[in-house]
Amino acid sequence: KLTFSRRINLIKPSSTMSLTSKANELRALGEDIIVLTVGEPDFDTPGYIKDAGQKAIESGKTKYTSVDGVPELKNAIVNKFKKENDLIFNSDEVIVSSGCKQSIFNLLQVIIDHDDEVLIPGPYWVSYADMVTYAGGKPILIESSYENNFDLNFDFIEKNINDKTKLFMLNSPNNPSGKYFDSTMLRKLAGLLRQHDKIYISSDDIYEHIFWHHEKFQNILNVAPDLKERTIIFNGVSKAYSMTGWRIGYAAGNKEIIKKMKTLQSQSTSCASSVSQYAAISALTQKCEELPKMNDEYKKRHDYVVKELNNISGVTCRETDGTFYVFPSFIEYIKKCQKINNDDELAMYLLNEGKVAVVPGSAFGMPGHLRLSIALDLKNLEKAMDRIKKALNNNE
Repeated sequence: KLTFSRRINLIKPSSTMSLTSKANELRALGEDIIVLTVGEPDFDTPGYIKDAGQKAIESGKTKYTSVDGVPELKNAIVNKFKKENDLIFNSDEVIVSSGCKQSIFNLLQVIIDHDDEVLIPGPYWVSYADMVTYAGGKPILIESSYENNFDLNFDFIEKNINDKTKLFMLNSPNNPSGKYFDSTMLRKLAGLLRQHDKIYISSDDIYEHIFWHHEKFQNILNVAPDLKERTIIFNGVSKAYSMTGWRIGYAAGNKEIIKKMKTLQSQSTSCASSVSQYAAISALTQKCEELPKMNDEYKKRHDYVVKELNNISGVTCRETDGTFYVFPSFIEYIKKCQKINNDDELAMYLLNEGKVAVVPGSAFGMPGHLRLSIALDLKNLEKAMDRIKKALNNNE
């Protein structure tokens, strides 16, 4: 009989990956499934970035690199922070990993110990809670409400800070809700965290450039630079530059924390792909003409899908501040529907009857919602909305 480690049995497969796999299984059987589960741009990687990757291959840059990334890429990241975010980091405060996800995983492994508590605003990206659990910590989910547009619940935060609280995890713009925590809210949060100097802060900025809030993008260090020594900023090239498969993410922060992340990475994956690193240098140092065009297209899709969802009885969909997701509430629909009891059943119903794959809100800590990716062309989004409407109407 096979036996497994206790820690692997504490976590579950990613819901987005599981539903995508299920949708792909149905596709393989000949079903016409529209997949709105994956957080992946449908645009191709811009040509100048692919050219840089090809050039790296042709020039023999296909060997191991330093564990924390080639110096040229680390310098490009340092310059990116200075130019785009008004943040100053040194190269020894930066590490390159195989995706932003690995950087976050590494941080949790090096700072979270048994029974440490981690505050995570809900709704949250599906992997956060399981990664905290795998590190031995305890995720404390900060309740939010759709009615208050997912604003941070400061009363809840204050009540749940104690001697075990080790980390506060931010993701803005947020996956799945598209919520941006603006400078006013970040200042209030910074004021609270200043009173608790043993709490670290992580800021996942991966959707920084897929953004249409009226305020220029800011993270917590822009409004509270005094928190730099206990804040780690995460980002990558996957979302903005449509480079998901290239697997390049990075982190910047306290050099002692970065050093420990490097040690862990040296014993796990070692360096990120050398070819991908050189492509990422090009992404970060050259002007990307495609970036604003892709962003404009996401906004058009967003406006269309939000409008269509709000025309469905029992469904409420807020406009977002960025990302390529919408996170509508189906709570009223589920209440009046006798055949569907929760968002998990609703997602399966839409997959089987509507032939549209979506992710249940429960996976993100918010039951009664569904996450729909709009990283799909308008023609297919129109088809998906028609199918969803028809399936929901047939089930009333």
